[in-house]
Amino acid sequence: MKKILELKNLKKHYPVISGVLRRQVNSVKALDGIDLDIYRGECLGMVGESGCGKTTTGKVIIRLQDPTSGHTIYHPESNGLPADISSMSRRAMKKAGIRGKLQMVFQDPATSMNPRMLVKHIIAEPIREQVRLGSRELEDRITGLLELVGLSKSHLLRYPHEFSGGQRQRIAVARAIAVNPEFIVLDEPTSALDVSVQAQILNLLRKLQKELGLTYLFITHHLLVVKYISNRVAVMYLGKIVEIADTRDIFSHPLHPYTHALLSGIPVPDAEHKSRRMILTGDVPSPLNPPDGCRFHTRCPFVTDQCRKREPLLETVQDGHKAACHRKSEIQKQLVL
Repeated sequence: MKKILELKNLKKHYPVISGVLRRQVNSVKALDGIDLDIYRGECLGMVGESGCGKTTTGKVIIRLQDPTSGHTIYHPESNGLPADISSMSRRAMKKAGIRGKLQMVFQDPATSMNPRMLVKHIIAEPIREQVRLGSRELEDRITGLLELVGLSKSHLLRYPHEFSGGQRQRIAVARAIAVNPEFIVLDEPTSALDVSVQAQILNLLRKLQKELGLTYLFITHHLLVVKYISNRVAVMYLGKIVEIADTRDIFSHPLHPYTHALLSGIPVPDAEHKSRRMILTGDVPSPLNPPDGCRFHTRCPFVTDQCRKREPLLETVQDGHKAACHRKSEIQKQLVL
């Protein structure tokens, strides 16, 4: 498979300013060295607890936020040369035609839309930034996008507050695909929706991915949603990726204790099923002062002295299955979900 994005040691630190002289005294390490390849046409799921850096990863990838260091290499679909978009200015990205290729759908569509704008103006805004169309041609383009996401021309002259949550998310998706992107970050697009509406949006996203040849980074807390829509899953903990593999391998043979803990919390609708639940003790450490060694060692039931002293590398175990744990082989034999 061809790569569309390649992340190399990507970091995002937010400075902490204090004192009369307003000097930096520390930094919040939201992302602290991400190495990740994203392939064309896939849906890569990203899971982890709140505050682990999932949303920051998506925003830094598409340059809604500037990285502190590291590289994001974009591989164009044509035979063009790869571009390091982490070091490009926003003007240069737009001039090179990259800005419109990377889009995002936010978690809450109600706050990501201007409440004073009509739907037709909300969807038209990104189109006007990229191309110049006549008024009739632009309206036809907007109507076609609405129909593509399950709405109609009758919704053009309404405001966001006149729609349900599911309809607003459809509008957000229409806005994201308006400029023919190649890669979309989906930041928990179904978390605020009812279960039946979640299924509709997920099916819509799968249909659009197939029809338009899109690549997704799907960020969520819901592991069963990831299992349904994703080809691969990346597990994050405190600014680091601790495991990444095909969805089937993650759910059947997880190698990292944190992944085991997440999967063991999935409820099973069977009263006779006896799963081995792993309950983590303590809280997630502060990203201001992450622990030395393995960042999960403060909560891991299998911790050793080696875990406290040396940070494990994200190493390939088999067939693209990567995990960052000193005892991954031993733990995988002990735990059965």
